[in-house]
Amino acid sequence: MIPRPKGARAARLRQRKYEILRQLKIPEDGLPGSLALTHTKCGKPSCHCARGEGHPGWMLGFMEEGTQRVMRIPSDWVDEVRQRVEAGRAFLEAVKEVFVANAHLVALSRRQRTR
Repeated sequence: MIPRPKGARAARLRQRKYEILRQLKIPEDGLPGSLALTHTKCGKPSCHCARGEGHPGWMLGFMEEGTQRVMRIPSDWVDEVRQRVEAGRAFLEAVKEVFVANAHLVALSRRQRTR
C-alpha cells in the first residue's frame, strides 16, 4: 500500500482533487472530439465549387478504438453539438487533473519514503 504523503503541498493536491471529484459528473450528452468547418468539392465540373473554395459543411471528428471517425453535422445542429463537445472536453480535463494530482501524490509519497 502506498503511504499517504504529508505536508502542505500534499494537502493542497488532495484538497483540489477532492474538490474536482465532488463536482465531477459525466455529461449525459457529452461528445468526444472536435467540431470543424470544412469545404468539400462535389465533383461536378459545372459547379462553382470546382473553381472556388468548395461547399461548406460541419464535421465532428473523434477517435474510436484507435480509428479516426468523422461525421457530417447539419448546420442547424452546430451550436448544440459545439456545447456537447465542450462538455465532453471539460469532463476529460477534470479527470486528467485528478489523475495528475494522484501521480504527484505518489511521487511525494515516494520521496518521503526515501528520507
